[in-house]
Amino acid sequence: MNTTFSVYLQLGLEHILDLAGYDHILFVVALAALYTAAQWRHILILVTAFTLGHSLTLALATLDLVRVNSDLVEFLIPLTILATALLNIGETLWDRRLREEDTEARRGWQAKYVLAATFGLIHGLGFSNFLRAVLGGEESLMAPLFAFNVGLELGQIVILSAVLLLAELATRTGVLTRRTWGLMVSLLVVLITLTMLF
Repeated sequence: MNTTFSVYLQLGLEHILDLAGYDHILFVVALAALYTAAQWRHILILVTAFTLGHSLTLALATLDLVRVNSDLVEFLIPLTILATALLNIGETLWDRRLREEDTEARRGWQAKYVLAATFGLIHGLGFSNFLRAVLGGEESLMAPLFAFNVGLELGQIVILSAVLLLAELATRTGVLTRRTWGLMVSLLVVLITLTMLF
C-alpha cells in the first residue's frame, strides 16, 4: 500500500515529466541549453535558484495564502520560457567565443540566479493549481506538499541530466560546436513556446 509521501512524490515526478504538459520541461531545457556536463555545478546552482522560487509559491498557493488568476499564470509561464531562451540566444550571439574556461566571469551569475528564482515563483503558482486539484480531502497538507516538491526536483534532475548528456554527445563527438548546440536548442525552445503563446 502506498504511503501519502510516495503517492505525492510520484505525482510530482509524473507532473513535471508529463509530455502533455511540457511547459516546465521546456523551461529546464532552456536553463540548461548553454551548458555542458563539465559545468554541472553552475547549472545545478541555477536550477536550485529556480527550485527555491517555485517551492515558495507552491507552498503559499497550495496552503491558500496567496491566490493568482490561473489564466494569468498559464500565460506567464510560456513568457518565462521564451525570455530564458531569448537571453540564451542573445548571450551566444554577443559572445562568439563561448569558452568554458571563462564562463563564470563573463556571465552575470547573480542576475541569472535572481532571474531563475523569479521565474520559479511563476512556475510554482502553476504547480500549485495542479496540486490543489489532486489534494482532495487530505487532512494535512504539509506531507503531500513536501513529497510533491521532492518529486518535482527528481523530475528536474532527470530532464537536466538528459539535456547535459545530449549536449555532451553533440559537442564531444564534433557533430556540433558548443555555440551551435546552445543556439539550436534555444531557437527550438523559442519556436515551441511561440506556438504555446499564440
